[in-house]
Amino acid sequence: MTTATAHPNGTTKEAAPDARSVVAGLRATFDSGRTRDVEWRLRQLEALDRLLSENEEAIAAALKQDLGRDAYSSWLIEILSVNMDNSYVRKHLRAWAKPQKSAPPLSFRGLSSMSYQPTPKGVVLVISPWNYPVFLSIAPLVSALAAGNTVVIKPSELTPASARLLAELVPKYVDPTAVAVVEGGPEETQTLIDQGLDHIFFTGSERVGKLVARSAAEHLTPVTLELGGKCPVIVARDANVAVAARRVAATKLVNVGQTCVAPDYLLVERPVLEEFTAKLVAEIKKQRVDAGQPVRVIHRKHAEHIARLVATSGGEHVLPGSVDTETLKVEPAVVLNPDLDSPLMREEIFGPILPIIPVDSIAEAIAFVRSRPRPLAAYVFTASSAVERQVIAETLSGAVVVNQAVFHCAIPSLPFGGVGASGYGSSRGKFGFDEFSQKRALMSMRTTPDLPLLYPPFTKAKRWLARAMIR
Repeated sequence: MTTATAHPNGTTKEAAPDARSVVAGLRATFDSGRTRDVEWRLRQLEALDRLLSENEEAIAAALKQDLGRDAYSSWLIEILSVNMDNSYVRKHLRAWAKPQKSAPPLSFRGLSSMSYQPTPKGVVLVISPWNYPVFLSIAPLVSALAAGNTVVIKPSELTPASARLLAELVPKYVDPTAVAVVEGGPEETQTLIDQGLDHIFFTGSERVGKLVARSAAEHLTPVTLELGGKCPVIVARDANVAVAARRVAATKLVNVGQTCVAPDYLLVERPVLEEFTAKLVAEIKKQRVDAGQPVRVIHRKHAEHIARLVATSGGEHVLPGSVDTETLKVEPAVVLNPDLDSPLMREEIFGPILPIIPVDSIAEAIAFVRSRPRPLAAYVFTASSAVERQVIAETLSGAVVVNQAVFHCAIPSLPFGGVGASGYGSSRGKFGFDEFSQKRALMSMRTTPDLPLLYPPFTKAKRWLARAMIR
């Protein structure tokens, strides 16, 4: 199995090695021990920083071709977040990579030293999605390299220009014997998984995540899953309605709503329902025009998915929106009081459609969230610390953000990850470093004294002493 890669000028370069050869080469590099050196790791991270800064225009052009996104948005949501995380990781890496001392229990003090060493896992696979093809390829790569692994990146076949660019740039900047990019589709992904890798980091849908986890389980390969999740927004009656509407609109419109942590539906207390709905519609109209938000979704199948959700939603379409399955252009929609059993309320939207469900209380909103699969993030807009504490205490989600949405993804000192149907495992900063590391226990015991108490035969006196001394 070989993969031919087309250059932008239309020529075709020599076929790349197949997935088996790629993994074998990466394993040989890992076994050489080179990636364990912290200075080597830092050089790779610095090179990734240069890769993004020196190729910003080429990256923007590829993303424009794949997703129709403007250059500023691509810098903001694909490059800046990675650079922030990379900078944070480089600042702390030497401290993270050191053995961490652990105090032995009182019974063993004087007899042993104990610690644990963050140790790279080996050859890891990063399976990245189409909605943020650069960010969600390079951000996990930062964590994996920081931990000392070799890495194979499998970009989405749905964003071919970005995948080609990554395949071209990555080996020019980082150690090409330690990092590889394999283009292709599900067949290449399955072949990579079948090589018995040491860790898989997958970002994508719940449906595909289950397939990846099932395939990985055949080889007992640990998996990090960053999946979707219908992220709820609770708007309390004491919220700053204008700010809530502005921030919900802004974060929903990012990448045409094709974001796993985008607000997916709103639970609004009735006393502010009318005011909030009017301000939300006004903000969407304003930001859609003034901010030059992109309007094209990834492909026809996804446009048809969004069109079906809107058409079968029920409720009142206070902002009607539109979907053109030929041009792939999608205009935002707001649906008040949708049918709660409709696909709009059961499936992840992944587009610029916002359902609004009126509620009589925060308790009712929380009960609704708890009745659904656990989301990747939950958002609450309120001026009350009591409401904030109540939502945090009584819901389960990958994150809770108060009076904002989505922004937690950009903070490298916070963990990012899901729970339940929204995934498992964490990424970013120290949490990403830990995810790609094995915490290897280290213990060294003196040869003297060598207490007879530890060896059979266990006489009555030894048993009495053991119970008295070892706790």
